[in-house]
Amino acid sequence: MAGLNDRHPDDIIIQEKKLHGLTVDLFRHAGSEEREARLIADHLVLANLSGHDSHGVGMIPRYVINIKAGMTPLNQHAQVVLDAGGLLVVDGNAGVGQVVAYEAMQMAIERAKMHGVCAMALRNASHIGRIGHWGEMAATAGLVSTHYVNVIGHKPYVAPFGGADARFSTNPYCCAIPRGDKPPFILDFATSRVAQGKVRVAYNRKQQMFEGALIDPQGNPTTDPGVMFSDPIGAILTFGEHKGYGMALACELLAGAFGSGAMRPGTMERGATINNMFTFVVDPGKIGDRTEVLAEIERSLDWITASPPAAGVEKVMIPGDPERNMRAHRRANGIPIDPTTWEHIVDAGAKVGMNQVDLEKYRA
Repeated sequence: MAGLNDRHPDDIIIQEKKLHGLTVDLFRHAGSEEREARLIADHLVLANLSGHDSHGVGMIPRYVINIKAGMTPLNQHAQVVLDAGGLLVVDGNAGVGQVVAYEAMQMAIERAKMHGVCAMALRNASHIGRIGHWGEMAATAGLVSTHYVNVIGHKPYVAPFGGADARFSTNPYCCAIPRGDKPPFILDFATSRVAQGKVRVAYNRKQQMFEGALIDPQGNPTTDPGVMFSDPIGAILTFGEHKGYGMALACELLAGAFGSGAMRPGTMERGATINNMFTFVVDPGKIGDRTEVLAEIERSLDWITASPPAAGVEKVMIPGDPERNMRAHRRANGIPIDPTTWEHIVDAGAKVGMNQVDLEKYRA
């Protein structure tokens, strides 16, 4: 995640409202209905606001390529293929992930409130974006959720622990816990050392990656993000060595196998990102007294965050705090877009019929 002082002299600074308007306008030109365009914009711009530029509007060029190639059909909806009360299997019909995942989560939240728990397998969705978005959706409804996600449809990016080439993708995990009227606990991370989108951001900014994140096509350590855009491709390493690798495999197996969402072996390389997500949603009020459950959460968090901060650290935070801090900062100061990413967005707009005047009015 980017720090608060993450701007570069050449960055273009765009206010939230204008970036949202640009995104809606672009996807309306691409053929999305109004609701779909707004759900995409809500998701991508919030990712940028949160400091996760890897999952923000920088994804627009790839989305447009997939739409124009017919790999992401527009205006699709989530379809229930198995309904067993507290167990749902939902097919995304390869539709826009920000729509079909939203609809699938709505179903899971409703069932969890009804039954106390819902296990939901979403399969065959185009890129569903920042998984913390879906955790926040459950937490806002007062529910706990965990999410295991795998990625298919394009070449693998991540090497297994001890391996020298890529065999699976960044396979994110998320856990969200509500805190009543306080900001929720949102743990959301790629099981790779760094998200592929963050490698793309470094590549676009012509920056080096930190050591220990990448290997080149021959399996040698490197800090050059270009190895992820070469042929043959390099690979990203998992976080925490064997521990991150084990968690990545758990995401691969749970998300890929449950709901028949498919895993890497035998999967046709379409070129488009397809996500499968296995999600548990739980109503803490159906397990015990909601007030006492929330009070115990606060007692635990108060104890942990009361730890004296280490040298150079202002205070101990909880997962979700950095994103909330960044949102406040960027809402006040604007969202930085590097020139290469902006150029790619402008090109994507042109591909869907926007003219230069339409695009530049959002930059001003």
